[in-house]
Amino acid sequence: MLDAHILDQVLALTVSQGLSEDTLRVLRTSWPGIHFSYCMDDDVCGVEPVRSASGVNVYLVDGRAHCLRLTNELGTATGVVLAEVEDESA
Repeated sequence: MLDAHILDQVLALTVSQGLSEDTLRVLRTSWPGIHFSYCMDDDVCGVEPVRSASGVNVYLVDGRAHCLRLTNELGTATGVVLAEVEDESA
């Protein structure tokens, strides 16, 4: 499943390619057992990102129960949310 090395690779790929549907397709192909989604960072509440880079924060999803929830626990994570951080200086 998920580990710190995978998260680092996911973040590096996202930063290099930008956050888009095409990037998510590459991620889903590269790691088919992990659920990937994206949103705007201001849509995420109640948890701190597990990774951050210019323009993107990474959050973990625990999907073991009937409802998805955000988590900071890598050991229970079943998915990744890539959240676009808007440039406030624009």
